[in-house]
Parts: sequence; structure tokens; C-alpha cells
Amino acid sequence: MIKVKIKGKEVIEQITIKGHSGYEESGKDIVCASVSSIVITTVNAIVRIDNEAIKVDESNGVIIDVLKHDEIIDKLILNLIELLEELKIKYSKYIEIRRC
Repeated sequence: MIKVKIKGKEVIEQITIKGHSGYEESGKDIVCASVSSIVITTVNAIVRIDNEAIKVDESNGVIIDVLKHDEIIDKLILNLIELLEELKIKYSKYIEIRRC
């Protein structure tokens, strides 16, 4: 199961994504591929806007620390979360999203 932990209520401070969905074998897992695409696209967009807005650690899953907030950065982070939540609706056995 992919576990997503979102820190911050009003303002998102950190997003942690760990695990594998187990939907299909490696290389054929559309759930893992979808999560990866959502995260990579968002991270790349934010870095192009402001290279210092986030810090990404991929040593144990993916940890995104949001260091700067403005209208665009916050909308991109919110969009990432909403896309993961939409994916969870269809694949609820394979993705868990928790806010704290």
C-alpha cells in the first residue's frame, strides 16, 4: 500500500509518500506509476518556479518539505493532494492518505 502523510492543516508543511501499491507486479503497476507521475510533475513545476520553495528527500520514499509559500506554490501543492485523493477514490485498497 502507498501511504501518504500530509502535515499541516491550513498551510501544507510536508508531504511524505512511502510504499508500493501492490496493484500489479513491478513495471506494470498503474497505481504506482500514477502516483509517481503526479509527484514528479508537481515537484518539477515547483522547482522551475522557485528552486528554493521545496526540499525533496528520496532516500526513504519521497518527502517533500514546503519551505516557501505563495499563491502558485500552494496551488500546485493543493493540486498534488487533490490528484492523489482522486486516485484514492478508484484505488482505495492501494492508497492511504492521512492528514496530521
